Amino acid sequence: MTTTLPVDDSASDGQRRVTPRAAWRAADAAEGKGVLTGVRVLDLSRVLAGPYCAQSLADHGAEVIKVEAPAGDETRGWGPPFTDDGASSAYYQSLNHSKENICLDLRSEAGLEILADLVAGADVVIENFKAGTMARWGLDYETVLAERHPELVYCRITGFGVDGPMGGLPGYDAVLQSFGGLMSINGYPDGNPLRVGVPIVDLVAANLAVSGILLALLERERSGRGQLVDVTLLDSVISILHPHAANWIADGRVPRRTGDFHPTVAPYQVFSARDGDFFVSAANDRQFRSLVETLGMPELADDPRFAANRDRHAHRELLAELLGERIAEDDRADLAARLEAVGVPASSVNTVDEALTSPQVRHRGLFIESEDYRGVGVPISLSRSGHREPRPAVAKGAHTREVLEAMGYEPARLDELRDAGVFGTG
Repeated sequence: MTTTLPVDDSASDGQRRVTPRAAWRAADAAEGKGVLTGVRVLDLSRVLAGPYCAQSLADHGAEVIKVEAPAGDETRGWGPPFTDDGASSAYYQSLNHSKENICLDLRSEAGLEILADLVAGADVVIENFKAGTMARWGLDYETVLAERHPELVYCRITGFGVDGPMGGLPGYDAVLQSFGGLMSINGYPDGNPLRVGVPIVDLVAANLAVSGILLALLERERSGRGQLVDVTLLDSVISILHPHAANWIADGRVPRRTGDFHPTVAPYQVFSARDGDFFVSAANDRQFRSLVETLGMPELADDPRFAANRDRHAHRELLAELLGERIAEDDRADLAARLEAVGVPASSVNTVDEALTSPQVRHRGLFIESEDYRGVGVPISLSRSGHREPRPAVAKGAHTREVLEAMGYEPARLDELRDAGVFGTG
């Protein structure tokens, strides 16, 4: 932490407080670069959607201060694998890099006073507490913070929202995959519904939250006022039901699991090549003709059963059998190169390690191995504006004293707070 934050020496209790956030912006450190340099984000969230959202903002220059309870974000224990010192899991590390970290016991009055100071100095607050938690602490956005800090952009991430028939219920990725219909369309027709292999609902929620925050910051430049960014996991899962939601709306037929088959496009699936799994997509007639010509089966392009996508979809089981027999004779790398040359989208089904270490992923900076950081890179690139190089997530409370000193808290007061257990020690 290299920034000295503006403070107000006139507080009636003798404790210096942070000045309004307009002054904070001008004082941002030169430690990062990116379009969000000068924006301060208070990350009060835990687990996945909120932390990933805040990390994305940090990647583009925002100063993000993560607040953890003495017990810590529970994902620190979601391992193995763990970091070399055993302090946190790989899961936690991948969601919390490039952040400052302070530890506060928000069950204490002093902890809540510090939280109020942190909110006063933030441009953006991100939280995913249970509904009513901030209100219980006297920091409800609608009734308190919106008036007290009119420029504040406040992002609230919940499972189902705070009102309505299910308002206030907790939300978990797999539960929302189930409730939101996603699980019903994932898997094979004769098998059980399957959870998508990544926490897709949480990740989409995180990206929607980033978008909402950036929209609110843009609007604030025009109006001078912040607003609530209200994101739910339910919103997220419903938003990604394409094309299944559109198909049901159009014809009333309930979408079913199709396994490898795409619900509308054929062929668009995984085949077994001679040396492993191989994915092929021929989403239009030109691509289909190029595919079958490359495979030495040009007659299929003129077969009335496969002439157009409508026909291929109607006979997709037969088509898959015919293509599968031929693809099984080829090696993946050779077939991929030949199909790429004629404009047919195709790829080996890579394992995670193969994907991360592929030359193109490394070329794009999506997997970084440096002296200070080994992990996934920043997925958004801007032509003129750089981004912050990721730095590893830190131990719980690693910057508590630095952050509070920068806010103007005197060393003696910090010692008192530490000894009282406000920082999770003492």
